[in-house]
Amino acid sequence: MTSHVLTGTDGSARSEAAALWAAEEAVRRGVGLRILHAWPWLSADYAEGSVAGDLRPAALAALAGTAERIRHAHPGLSVETAVVGNDPVDALVAEAEGAELLVLGSRGLGGFAGLLVGSVGLAVAARVATPLVMVRADANDTPQADAPDRRDVVVGVDARHPADAVLDFAFAEAARRRVRLRAVHGWDVIPAWSAAGWVPPQVDATTQEASEQAALDEALAQARAAHPDVEVVATTRLGGAANAVVTAAADACLVVVGRRDPRHHPLGRWLGPVAHAALHHAAAPVAVVPHG
Repeated sequence: MTSHVLTGTDGSARSEAAALWAAEEAVRRGVGLRILHAWPWLSADYAEGSVAGDLRPAALAALAGTAERIRHAHPGLSVETAVVGNDPVDALVAEAEGAELLVLGSRGLGGFAGLLVGSVGLAVAARVATPLVMVRADANDTPQADAPDRRDVVVGVDARHPADAVLDFAFAEAARRRVRLRAVHGWDVIPAWSAAGWVPPQVDATTQEASEQAALDEALAQARAAHPDVEVVATTRLGGAANAVVTAAADACLVVVGRRDPRHHPLGRWLGPVAHAALHHAAAPVAVVPHG
């Protein structure tokens, strides 16, 4: 398959939700969909289609069932399935190299709301060089690709060091959905040390907020010029970047955050606090976009 959206399935409800979301996104992009099932103990013969190594029939039946439901819902969409005998993280990272987008499922908001992403999702998010979207298991309110959705796309922006790849992705997603883009920048005052301990510095909050807003507007200028049809609302919030993004995500259709490419980051495979917070706490699907 040439241009496509990739999704992984393990037979769970969260991977089913991710596959359905990925199908809608593939339709929006006008590309195909590839559904991958990876299991480390599959034999080479089974990965190639033999029944001799039938270790996970339930998951494989779910793979076929998911593909059939997607084909029925989107008759014009090209859907491929693949089974590989490999560690799921390694398989997803490798397969994503040829994809426009990787979509995975996370846990729903029920129960432990602070633990939305499983170990596979976090490991892939920290390694993959392709944009990744994590979709929660209870994402049952996803509109059809050709239906209007009035919720914003939200993008977290580091106004002092904006990432072009993150902004381009966010603007393109807002354009595909024909919705508004809400760019948020969170900032904090830097505390100072005194004999009593750490204390807030004496700053003019109004002046500082104006400075942060000006920096955000400047950071967005190039992307705005490249996407003149996208309506943009740029807001700053005192309280830090992670808090700003998670708060804005409450009524978003998609949240976009950046992650330094591990090949260019001194700490290697590291998500960063904003991406980590969004993946764990945002109610909306979260796109993690690698950048240099």
